[in-house]
Amino acid sequence: MEKKRTDESVQVSAPVKVDRFGFAKHENNSPEKLAKSKSAFEYQREERKLRKWRKMIGVGGSDWKHYVRRKPNVVKRRIRKGIPDRLRGLVWQLISGSRDLLLMNPGVYEQLVIYETSASELDIIRDISRTFPSHVFYQQRHGPGQRSLYNVLKAYSVYDREVGYVQGMGFLAGLLLLYMSEEDAFWLLVALLKGAVHAPMEGLYLEGLPLVQQYLFQFDLLMREYMPKLGEHFTQETINPSMYGSQWFITVFSYSFPFPLALRIWDVFLYEGVKIVFKVGLALLKYCHDDLVNLPFEKLIHALRNFPDDAMDPDKLLPLAYSFKVSKRLEELKQEYEKKNGMLAASKAKQKQKQPA
Repeated sequence: MEKKRTDESVQVSAPVKVDRFGFAKHENNSPEKLAKSKSAFEYQREERKLRKWRKMIGVGGSDWKHYVRRKPNVVKRRIRKGIPDRLRGLVWQLISGSRDLLLMNPGVYEQLVIYETSASELDIIRDISRTFPSHVFYQQRHGPGQRSLYNVLKAYSVYDREVGYVQGMGFLAGLLLLYMSEEDAFWLLVALLKGAVHAPMEGLYLEGLPLVQQYLFQFDLLMREYMPKLGEHFTQETINPSMYGSQWFITVFSYSFPFPLALRIWDVFLYEGVKIVFKVGLALLKYCHDDLVNLPFEKLIHALRNFPDDAMDPDKLLPLAYSFKVSKRLEELKQEYEKKNGMLAASKAKQKQKQPA
């Protein structure tokens, strides 16, 4: 009798099933899902791809710079096809310039984490549980994942006190920590925000989000040039890009997009820069164009924040994204934005001078 009571009181929770990236998944044995399981041919193809990449980067990345100089087009093509997951962390450090920053600054990260204090510590603690909450690495309260994320964000808020900490930064650091150590993730964050290779990202997180405003201005005009019918519909329904596109730029699609797609975007983002965010945004709207132009305001907002699964397939979406040529036009629109903002600032200053003391 006693044994029966004991057995009934013991509750063993079923182990959480996770996908190959570590995110909790729901059981779904639909024929479509089963059909997507890897075939032997796909496995062999991945192994061949891995061997090519290992030969290209060398031991610990020793051959990388030499290969990039000799065959830049090959590197670009292979990155667009996707970096092998087992090498992703190392390659991200190589293409972002963060490896060089780390080697030039020995001991700096440890100093920032252990000996410095940050005004943002409470904000960081508050937000940590909201970063990739369905990933096993970050689920345990005060566990190793949350501690690492706190350390990286705190260190950056001390390293760059002007930027400090802004909520969207957690998704950048959280993504990086799934592929590298704390110190490596910190220096990659520095490389991105300070512009080691590409344009600095820090303007996305400064007060007033100035770079977000610029990017949304550029994106809106690009969208209207490529898809005038959709642009006209957005005007009629009073839709502006801040309603759906801000997080695309602030988190580089890591906030709410399927992880396999986010990774493929990040591969290209770290090598080619922010233009891939514009291209993917345009590709999403183009892919769903015929549905979007017929939706009223409320359904339109929902659709722009919840794209269909087939639109999120990297092998469908990214080739469409690469078809958009935006570099030259982005530069022109940047100058147009700066000119417009300069005139606006001058006008405000003039009005201020006219005001009686």
